[in-house]
This record gives sequence, C-alpha cells and structure tokens, in this order.
Amino acid sequence: MFDLANFKMSHMIECSAALRQLSSGAQNMEEVANRVAGYLYDNFLDPQSQQRTCALVRFYKTHPYGELDEDLRGFAGSLLGDHSAEPSLKCLTMLATYGEKPEWNSRKDSTGHKAIPLPSVEAVKQIPMIAQLIKQFGLEVGQIVKPDPTLVVELEQKTYNVFHVEEALGSPFVPAQEQFVIPFGIRSVLGFGGLLPSGDLFAIIMFTKVHIPREATDLFKTFALSVKMALLPFVAGTVFVK
Repeated sequence: MFDLANFKMSHMIECSAALRQLSSGAQNMEEVANRVAGYLYDNFLDPQSQQRTCALVRFYKTHPYGELDEDLRGFAGSLLGDHSAEPSLKCLTMLATYGEKPEWNSRKDSTGHKAIPLPSVEAVKQIPMIAQLIKQFGLEVGQIVKPDPTLVVELEQKTYNVFHVEEALGSPFVPAQEQFVIPFGIRSVLGFGGLLPSGDLFAIIMFTKVHIPREATDLFKTFALSVKMALLPFVAGTVFVK
C-alpha cells in the first residue's frame, strides 16, 4: 500500500521493481497492461480509510488502424470524419482500464476512448489532453502521428517527462468536467510513458482523488522505464488477448 499524496523515494523503488516483474508468465501485451493498470489502481490507497486514491487508471498504446480488430476499427472509424482510414493510421488504443464504475474495468465494455485516431498533427491538436500529454512527455505530435524510422532508436532511448495536471477541476486538459471530474472528485491527473522500439507510444494515465504536487512528479519518471521493460517481450509479438 502506498500513499499517493505522500509518495517517497522508497515507494518509487519498490513500485518500480514490482512493475518490471509484471510480464512474468504473460502471453501478450494486453495482459501486461492489465496487470500494470490493476497494480496501480489497487496499491495506491488512502492510509486512513484504505480506500483507493485513483478513480480511474488507463493504459494506452498507439497501434496501426489496419491491425485493430473489427470493433476497434469501427470505433476509430466513427471518429475520423473526413480523414481516410489508412491501414498505417496511428490510433491511441486502450489496452487496459481499471476504475470505480463497472464499465471502467474492461476495455471492451468502455463506451468511449477505446481507439482514438491520430490522422494528422492538426487533428491531434484539437484533442487538448492528448496534445498536452505528448508535449509534456517531451515529444512532437508529428513524431507520434508519423514516426520517422531513422529517429526511432534515438527517441526510444530517451527518458521522458511525466504528464501532470495538478488541478484537474477547470483544466482544459481534462475533459468531461461535469460528467467525470466533478462527480468523481478528480483532483489531479498523472501520466507516464514513452516510446517502444516499434516507434509506438505507450502511456498510463491515473486520475486521482488526491492532490499530487508538481515536486512529487519526478519520482514517477522511473515508472515509465519499468513498464517499458515489462512490455518489451511483446513489441514484436502478440499485442491483444485473443
């Protein structure tokens, strides 16, 4: 059990070690993603009430449109508008979700955000949360929309910053204020991730019911490397649960 509002170096070391081990025995990347999201959701607790301090934890990875299943292609296609659904089109795809509502505990039961198409730099900039996440990670939107193979190795080896919204209430970077932020008492949002050798982005986003100050966020940079280590065995293998 870890207190997210008072996260310390010793907690970071213990959590990072646990995250690195979550690929053991897994058959695909989605299984690892579920273990990661579940671990974070279950292990950050209020020390007094023992209640979870994350209302929602989600795990995303960019994935080519042409390699999505029929359901995800249909969802992504419905959001494309005038853009063409090319097989190589990157979609920010939900691999795992854990949260307070029943439908927040299965990516297949989720009614929104299952596969968000990223057809162009201009289109991504119209989605404030995703655009800001990419920016705070220290990446350019174009590097995610159309990865340059000549730069992938260099970018993949970087250490990335965290995505952090200290005050979720009223923030333009956290959507659904009336439907989500206010009723579920979301105080802060924290995300971490990076690039895989494939050039795909992975990102874990935690919507918390406790305030996370800016000075605490550096401790979470190590989480990205730990999760990446757990994902690496499946980068060239099976991504989704069959």
